[in-house]
Amino acid sequence: MNNYGAAQMAASWRTVRKNTIQIAEEIPEEKYAFKATPDTMSVGETLAHLALVTHWSEQAHFANKQTSVSGEDFQKWFTEIGQQAAGLTAKPAIVEALKTRGEAFAAQLERLSDADLEQMVDLPGGGKSRLDMLLGVKEHEMHHRAQLMLVERLIGIVPHLTRARLARMQQMADQAKAGSNRS
Repeated sequence: MNNYGAAQMAASWRTVRKNTIQIAEEIPEEKYAFKATPDTMSVGETLAHLALVTHWSEQAHFANKQTSVSGEDFQKWFTEIGQQAAGLTAKPAIVEALKTRGEAFAAQLERLSDADLEQMVDLPGGGKSRLDMLLGVKEHEMHHRAQLMLVERLIGIVPHLTRARLARMQQMADQAKAGSNRS
C-alpha cells in the first residue's frame, strides 16, 4: 500500500505553488529585474522559469508516458521552456502563468494511479520511479522559492512564511501572558 499517492502529491504541489505565487505577488514589479549576483537569474526570470519548468515533466509523464528519457529529450524540452520564458516578462503574465500552469500540473498529478507512480523510467545515469521524478519537480520549486525568499530579505521584504511564524509566536506569548495574569 502506498500511503503517499497522487492525491497527496497534488495537494502538496498546490501548497508549494501557492507559496511561490504569494512571493511573486509580494515582490514589486520594479524589483523583478533584481539579481542577487550578476550570474544568477533575476526575480522575474526565476519566476518565469518556475511557471514553465513543469513542461518537461508534463511531456515525459503525462503526454507521452515515457519509460525512457534521454539527454536529447531534456535538451529539447528545456529549449522549449527557454523559448516560452523569453516571452514571459511582465509580472501580471508571470503570476497568471504560475497560477494556471501550477493548477494544470496539480490536476494531472491527481489523475495518476499508484501503478503510474511506481513505474520506473530509464534516465541517463540510471532509473527512477515516476513518483521520485515528480517529487523532484516540487523539490526544484522549493529550491528556487528559498532563493526568492532570500531575495525578498535583500530588497527589504520579510517573507510571508516568516511573518506567519512570528505572528503565531506572538499569539502564543500573548496567551501565555494572559494565562499567567489569571493565576
